[in-house]
Amino acid sequence: MTLVSLWQDRHPRTPEEVGDLPGEADTVVVGGGITGLTTALLLARSGQSVVLLEADHVGVGTTGRSTAKVSLLQGTQYSRISRRHPDSVLRQYAEANREAQAWVVRFCDEHEVDYQRRPAYTYANGASGEQSIRAELEATRTAGLDVAWQDEVPLPYPTRGAIRLDDQVQLDPCALLDALSLQAAAHGVRIVEGARVTGVSGHEPVRVLTDAGEVAATRVVVATNMPVLDRGGFFARMSPSRSYGLAFRTPTALVDGMYLSADSPSRSLRDAPDGDDTLLLVGGNGHKVGASGSEQGRVDELREWTARWFPDAVETHAWSAQDYVPHHALPFAGPILPGRDEVLVAGGYSKWGMTNGVAAALAISGQVLGGHLEWAQAFQPWTGSELRGLLDAARINGEVGLEMAGGWLRPALHPGVGPAPGEGDGTVRYDALRTPTATSRVDGVERRVSGVCSHLGGIVRWNDAERSWDCPLHGSRFGPDGRVLEGPAVCGLSQR
Repeated sequence: MTLVSLWQDRHPRTPEEVGDLPGEADTVVVGGGITGLTTALLLARSGQSVVLLEADHVGVGTTGRSTAKVSLLQGTQYSRISRRHPDSVLRQYAEANREAQAWVVRFCDEHEVDYQRRPAYTYANGASGEQSIRAELEATRTAGLDVAWQDEVPLPYPTRGAIRLDDQVQLDPCALLDALSLQAAAHGVRIVEGARVTGVSGHEPVRVLTDAGEVAATRVVVATNMPVLDRGGFFARMSPSRSYGLAFRTPTALVDGMYLSADSPSRSLRDAPDGDDTLLLVGGNGHKVGASGSEQGRVDELREWTARWFPDAVETHAWSAQDYVPHHALPFAGPILPGRDEVLVAGGYSKWGMTNGVAAALAISGQVLGGHLEWAQAFQPWTGSELRGLLDAARINGEVGLEMAGGWLRPALHPGVGPAPGEGDGTVRYDALRTPTATSRVDGVERRVSGVCSHLGGIVRWNDAERSWDCPLHGSRFGPDGRVLEGPAVCGLSQR
């Protein structure tokens, strides 16, 4: 079961028939989110022939499930960067996001995409949260943001102050994607939905392999957040994170800005115009993909929290989103390997893709077209700044190693002969050949697929909120029938 976001419900899309792929292009862009579409449009405007390949349909992934805060104030992101990098890099990051925000606003103005101006807040609930936002206040001021401290926060529950940044932007991300798609097509971009990229090979030209054929290109831009190509080891440099969003109808507008807590579990709040009414959006409860515990329980906890503090709110939508947090705290936009400019990658937005995704597109298009953006150096994947995240990288990959070992041991606790899973449940057991087999029951149909992730061999876990098999190693996700839903995996789970 896929949880559909408010935005996706407003802008329903299904992939068109793939048909014949174009034989060649100057640039192939992989991914139909905000980074891919913006990159394709920028390159097509310059006169390049561009093909955009999307495995499902435009907006199916992270962008279409975002809280869509186009904000320069980003929780505690600036203090996280400042602990690892010099002030010059912190200011480059801020400038990248400032330029991206300005680009989004300009595009929306030119193409009649609605947006709202709101103050953004990062607030604290307790002592640890207050300590975090005090550090964030210092970091954001160092970065050049015009932030202010606010003792009283206009929320119905106790807080211990907030950082405020006025005149930020929120919007409907799928409305933005629709406008980007129309403009990209008008400039000659061939958007191909339902074509999953399975590999890239060759050089001059590069061959982009899909399950619907192949396209030859001078250059490939992989804009899938987590690259679907294993070259460069980006899967080992980021941690996959999943979080949840709920939309509620309320008698009156209950918040006047975009809010994000510094404490854990996180809470995100904003409003969303809905005709003559206003919806309340509540997000949070983030966790590592495939972590132990019930995903449905996390959604229900968010519902209970909302009912406590906003008792008149009536739920209309529930959904989840996936993003990736790089170990060195900075997004990446550049070559997948040093000196190999024919394949470029972009991602690692730490849940702030509405600005960072556009900044990555600006950086990559500038690199392709010979432009120079001074701040783009902070987004380069292969620089000394990577070294500042080595301790976090070691921790992340140590956890991956433990999960790999534990994952292969867990099925031993469930022998091959056992009760069939109940409706909405899934289990992983060793079969008669001592192979992990994942068995699920959804809508009365029992399915058996391999329990081994096709990416790097992790053992999948059942996601009881979305009825999917999720890999805790690097965030690949699969449907009950084994088909790929998202993540670095490009092949499904084999049938059993």
